[in-house]
Amino acid sequence: MPALSFLDRAHTVARPGYSRWLIPPAALAIHFSIGQAYATSVYKGQLQEHFDAGHTSVGLIFSIAIVVLGLSAALFGTWVDRVGPRKTMFTAACCWASGFVVAAGGVALGGTLGLWVVYLGYGVIGGIGLGLGYISPVSTLIKWFPDRPGLATGMAIMGFGGGAMIASPLSKKLMSVYGGDAGHQVTMLFLTLAAIYFCFMMFGVFLVRVPAPGWHPVHWDPAEHKPKKLQTTAHVSAGNAIRTPQFWLLWVVLMCNTTAGIGILENAGPMIQDFFREEGADGIWRSTLDADPVTVATMAGGFVALLSVGNMAGRFLWSTCSDFVGRKNIYMLYLGGGAVMFLILATAGSTSVALFVLLCMVIVSFYGAGFATVPSYLRDLFGTFQVGAIHGRLLTAWSTAGILGPLIINGVLDSQTPVQGPDPENPSGTVDVLTASDYALGLYIMVGVLAIGFVCNLLIKPVSERFHETGNVTDAADGARSVDAHS
Repeated sequence: MPALSFLDRAHTVARPGYSRWLIPPAALAIHFSIGQAYATSVYKGQLQEHFDAGHTSVGLIFSIAIVVLGLSAALFGTWVDRVGPRKTMFTAACCWASGFVVAAGGVALGGTLGLWVVYLGYGVIGGIGLGLGYISPVSTLIKWFPDRPGLATGMAIMGFGGGAMIASPLSKKLMSVYGGDAGHQVTMLFLTLAAIYFCFMMFGVFLVRVPAPGWHPVHWDPAEHKPKKLQTTAHVSAGNAIRTPQFWLLWVVLMCNTTAGIGILENAGPMIQDFFREEGADGIWRSTLDADPVTVATMAGGFVALLSVGNMAGRFLWSTCSDFVGRKNIYMLYLGGGAVMFLILATAGSTSVALFVLLCMVIVSFYGAGFATVPSYLRDLFGTFQVGAIHGRLLTAWSTAGILGPLIINGVLDSQTPVQGPDPENPSGTVDVLTASDYALGLYIMVGVLAIGFVCNLLIKPVSERFHETGNVTDAADGARSVDAHS
């Protein structure tokens, strides 16, 4: 369509003098928007009440979205490389916004059918928007920052981790403004977010550019760049990459790191409330954070936003550090350090609010950093040829983790016998609540998951030359520049 010709790759090639520092804001506009997925725990309680559903049924909304994210990234990875970031980002904006609209219709419909509509809207349609929006800025930034790939991917992906920092308090405020029952609050919230995020994502669509053929930073000469350990100067196609043991080892590494982090994030809101309860003389378990249940719920929303800060900061800081210490070494910190944090959380997390918050923030910072570092890890192992498509295929590990993380924690929680706590909506009533001990088994399982990832990361070695491309290949990231595969 001529009206949409501005989306074509040919119209996004940067002219001489274009500043590469305009690309991070374009990437952040997309990732801040789709990062709303990390704020689903804020209205999880309203959805459970409205649909009369358990932790697992409502948590499945988030899981489906993450599964579809990975699948769509894998299926459309080569298409993203071919058509360029602008068309991909526009498609992502349309899917993300329409997913909210369909989900809002499902909430308004209610009942079992309505919940399935939410699965379709937020989970499937919105999940496609997540997948396309997630990978489109990343491969573009890698091309603009060949001298600092960890910094570049950290800048882009920190927005995805920081999305909940905005979405969490915004969602709380909007639901209180709309009022009414839980279903009405979430319906209106979804419609409002659809409009806000579509407009914000369009800012990134119009701003993004791809580098011209042969471009490189003025003060960085590719010929003088000395590769670090595990960094290759060759190229591996997406088809060959999935035949290497390195790809599958890294797949397990990302899956394990993500599974552990999602387990915390998906339950963040209720988790801080459950960890700090004590039984009164009347048998009612009340929060030790504050006597007012409504205030406690508000604090939980603030905790979700605080975790978003840790998620966002970790993506930028730890990924940037990987440019200096190496990708393999930094993942040893994410996985080994993360296992220690989970162990302390399970054994001593309920002894201090400050300790609990600190542990969760560190865990989530490692979780987010894993995503920010993995595109550069892929670039080191497989080169820049079809790195976007390889990244998309690797994100199926995220899809798997999107099922395992919530399933492990929610499954453990659903197997526990709840106690009675005060009802925030009825001061004289009670509701079923959980305590810190109910989370212990799930947290210990996460320690084991991270240990598996740690071992797999240790086993990663340079890719065998038999998988390298020979002769001249076209760099799929900019679609124009011919490079020698062994230069």
